[in-house]
Amino acid sequence: MEKRKLILGLFVLVVALDFIGILVGNQLIRFVFKPLIMLLLMAYYSIIVEPKNKLYLAVLLFSFLGDVFLLFDSNLNFMLGLASFLMAHILLIKIVVGVLKKSSVRQKITAITPFAIVLFGLIFLLKDNLGGLLIPVIVYAFVITTFGAISFLIFLTEKSIPNLLLLGGATFFILSDSTLAINKFYQSEAYFPVFIMITYVLAQYLICRFMIFEDKK
Repeated sequence: MEKRKLILGLFVLVVALDFIGILVGNQLIRFVFKPLIMLLLMAYYSIIVEPKNKLYLAVLLFSFLGDVFLLFDSNLNFMLGLASFLMAHILLIKIVVGVLKKSSVRQKITAITPFAIVLFGLIFLLKDNLGGLLIPVIVYAFVITTFGAISFLIFLTEKSIPNLLLLGGATFFILSDSTLAINKFYQSEAYFPVFIMITYVLAQYLICRFMIFEDKK
C-alpha cells in the first residue's frame, strides 16, 4: 500500500511538473518529465495487479513511445507517434472486446451514433489541411472512435463503476487526440496544449483504474 501511494504521488508530481513545462514554454522540462508519466502509470498498475495483463502493459509501452515521439515537432515524429498510439488503441480494443457482453441492436446504435458523428465531423473539419496525412489520420480516428463506441456499449450493457471509468477514459482520449489534431491541422490556441495533456492524463489514469478493477476479478 505504501509503494502504491508513493508511486501515485510521484505520478501526480510528474504530471504537475509537465504542466508547468507547458505553461512556461520550457521544452527541457517536458523532455524530462513527460516520458515519466506512462512509466509511473506502468509501475502503479504493476504493483497492484498480479498476474499482470501483458496486453495492457504493451498499451502503456506504446503510449510511452507515442509520448516521446510527439515531443519532437516534425511530420516524421508525428507519424511515429500516431503509429504508436494506433497500436495502443488496437490493443485496448482487443482487451475490451473480451469484456463485452451480449447487447441489443438498440444499444449498438446508441453506442455507435455519437462516436460516428465525432469521426465524420473531425475528418470533415480537417480534411483540407491534412495533405498526405489524410489516410493515416482517418485510420487513427476510426480506430479511436471504435474504442469509444465499444466502451460506451460495455457501459450500456452493464452500468458499473469500472465500466464508467472505461467510458470516461475513452471519451477523454478522444477529446485529447481531437484537440491535438485541431491544434496541429486547423487552428492553434494557446490553451490547447494544457487541455490536451489534462484530458490525456485523465484518459490514461481512468483506463488504468478500469484495468485494475478487471484484472482483480
